Amino acid sequence: MPYRAPVSEYEFLFRHVVGYDQVSETARFSEADGDTVSAILTEAGKMCEEVMAPMQRDGDLHPARLENGVLRTPPGFGDGWKAIAEGGWIGMSAPEDHGGMGLPMALTTSVNEMMSAACLSLQLAPLMSQGQIEALEHHASDALKALYLPKLISGEWSGTMNLTEPQAGSDVGALSSKVEPNGDGTYAVTGQKIYISWGDNDFADNVCHLVLARLPDGVSGTKGISLFLVPKYIPDDNGNPGKANSLKVVSLEHKMGLHGSPTCVMQYDGATGWLVGEEHGGMAAMFTMMNNARLGVGGQGVGVAEGAYQHALAYALERKQGRTPSGTIVDHADVRRMLLEMKADLFAARAILLACAVAIDMQTATGEGDWAARAALLTPIAKAFGTDTGIRVAETGVQVHGGMGFIEETGAAQYYRDVRVTAIYEGTNGIQAMDLVARKMMDGGETACRLLEEIQKQAERARCILPDLAEPVWQAAETLREATEWLVSQGDMNDRFAGAVPYLRAFARVLGGHYHLAAAMADKDGPRAALARFYIDRLLPEHASLLTHAQAGAAGLYALGIDDLAGA
Repeated sequence: MPYRAPVSEYEFLFRHVVGYDQVSETARFSEADGDTVSAILTEAGKMCEEVMAPMQRDGDLHPARLENGVLRTPPGFGDGWKAIAEGGWIGMSAPEDHGGMGLPMALTTSVNEMMSAACLSLQLAPLMSQGQIEALEHHASDALKALYLPKLISGEWSGTMNLTEPQAGSDVGALSSKVEPNGDGTYAVTGQKIYISWGDNDFADNVCHLVLARLPDGVSGTKGISLFLVPKYIPDDNGNPGKANSLKVVSLEHKMGLHGSPTCVMQYDGATGWLVGEEHGGMAAMFTMMNNARLGVGGQGVGVAEGAYQHALAYALERKQGRTPSGTIVDHADVRRMLLEMKADLFAARAILLACAVAIDMQTATGEGDWAARAALLTPIAKAFGTDTGIRVAETGVQVHGGMGFIEETGAAQYYRDVRVTAIYEGTNGIQAMDLVARKMMDGGETACRLLEEIQKQAERARCILPDLAEPVWQAAETLREATEWLVSQGDMNDRFAGAVPYLRAFARVLGGHYHLAAAMADKDGPRAALARFYIDRLLPEHASLLTHAQAGAAGLYALGIDDLAGA
């Protein structure tokens, strides 16, 4: 079925749920008002529907390939990239003095999500460039910014990030890539990187790699790592692509999904690079890019959930099976349950995603520490719950199709295959959860508790309007507050880590109830209130069992020895 961009859904969320009015009321983003938002979302939605969505299937059937060392992208992807670049969608939130639009991250996040729903394989390319733009904006020298940012923002050049090595995945500090100063302000980068999304392409004039590597005096671990900008072609005196650099794509990975997006093994053999940020300060610079990417990957999950839901709903409305009022399977109770779960979780995940983006925008506009802390707290939740939701909704979409969901020609399985990696890259969802219960709780849980207080205050206001929905949300927030207090009291970090994933999921469940309640208050006699009732009555209660799991500690995980794990 054709993809339809849910522009009205974003408008509703901005207006009634995630507090976007706070963003447009700031001096920084005063021009991004309601009319501007609607115009931008409508135009981007049209591009996603008409240009990107038709490439979804072609990218799967005709994957990127390496021919005699030259990377060939799927049919139409070059035109798709051109449409994204010419529309200005790469540089939406990039600085205006380098050619960007300077728009709020909430808008960029919405457009990225629509692109993900339309064609995730292609959307991953501009997402990588956006992350590199932000890293360079915050950490690069003025000379590097002047040369690279305009071309990355315009889409003339594309960007990547290179962290992972065969022996250094989540443990980035174990990398072995080396760097030697050339004596002229440049550096020679040597090493191999794996899992490099869009490590090369045949539509951008240059491909710019951010590479983590270690200088000769770099200590072991993450504190000795530096970041370098290493272009495929070394710019000449006029800033145009010049001679080829000493790097190449060794091979492409054969993957479960995302076939249209090349995942490269990159080899650097004394390649010329430029230092980004301070020596041995590479992780700080790279985390700027990764935090941007984590929000973006959460949006990928939500976008695929939207695409999979639309696909499943269209099938359910057409598939005739059994005796129902409509004559189609959409009226079977279990099919209706699946569709409602998909739609309710999609709303919750999208609201969390946009609330995180709003917090980032408020931090940018005001510089206030509370907003920075809110954005930091919500980032791992938005990434993990967004991608978990994408996976769960895509899997349910296959189930709605029944046997035809297992047949590739229907396209239902592609959503599941494509989205599955989002829970793994840019920091696995387990690592997101560990980050939430450790680093994000270094303030003793104060940021989390401030958010829970807001949830309870809204529930109190809703008691006179929708008491049957308000009370469960208030109680869920209170239970989560008690679990948070228990969490921060644990001196053994392994006890926190043992329950980190269920704790994050419980937090997301409660946030989902909060945002569904806000939607119901704005539409108390309409379908949004009915959807909120479904979520609050049937999905929100999961938070209680998740928090029981979260507070069980680590001892039970080690009750079985390693030999016992292998036993009968």
